[in-house]
Amino acid sequence: QGDWSSDVCSSDLLSDNTILITGGGRGIGRGLAEAFHAEGNHVIIAGRGKQALEETVSANPGMKAAVVDMADGDSIARLAEQMKRDYPALNAVILNAGIMRTELLQRGGLDDAEAIVATNLLGPIRLTAALLPMLLSKPRAAIMTVSSGLAFVPLSVTPTYCATKAAIHSYTQSLRYQLRHTSVEVLELVPPYVQTELLGPGQRTDPNAMPLQNFISEAMHILTHYPEATEICVERVKPLRRAEASGDYDTFFKTFNDRAASAHETL
Repeated sequence: QGDWSSDVCSSDLLSDNTILITGGGRGIGRGLAEAFHAEGNHVIIAGRGKQALEETVSANPGMKAAVVDMADGDSIARLAEQMKRDYPALNAVILNAGIMRTELLQRGGLDDAEAIVATNLLGPIRLTAALLPMLLSKPRAAIMTVSSGLAFVPLSVTPTYCATKAAIHSYTQSLRYQLRHTSVEVLELVPPYVQTELLGPGQRTDPNAMPLQNFISEAMHILTHYPEATEICVERVKPLRRAEASGDYDTFFKTFNDRAASAHETL
């Protein structure tokens, strides 16, 4: 993968940058926003929840916020124009916003699936298209997508979520290759099951999930010390990431989903 990356190293993008982070008001997005803010970057967080954005900005003086609905193409276009107008130094985007819902396919409901695809897949594609010309004009820039360990081993009760994350992984690989000779570095953050509220308040305290701060700290460590890494995989997610290469994927998939079903867990 290192051969596919541009000449810009991820460690070059840890300080003195202007970074837009979608879904930055809570969970992994907020954790990343605060970590990059602490490194001396100018951070703008964006999301639907105005209260969460305001609380995050209030707790981090100097951080900025913008409201966007990542499921709405017009809202994304307005955000892009706002970034170009108000933050012309913008040189990094972290595409973190996403939603996750359980789905029982035999019930035939499509509303959840359509919302997940619009937010998790079309949203990042639309925002990338809108901001890429701006990023390409910078001497150093970065796009970081956020996929999931579930992109590599799907959890059966969240089929559309897993499908969108697999698609984001594929999209990121193509984007990285297309931009390999430009100033834009393309990275993929691959979280495991983390203590956030992605599937509700209970997840935030689930002992089976990785503590959020531990995840953020390990991810930042990788960015700092392994600048050649194009996929940011903490140790906790590696069994999922490497399941296909293990040669026994079918057994891993069945064990993973049987365990989730028997424990009534939803990641």
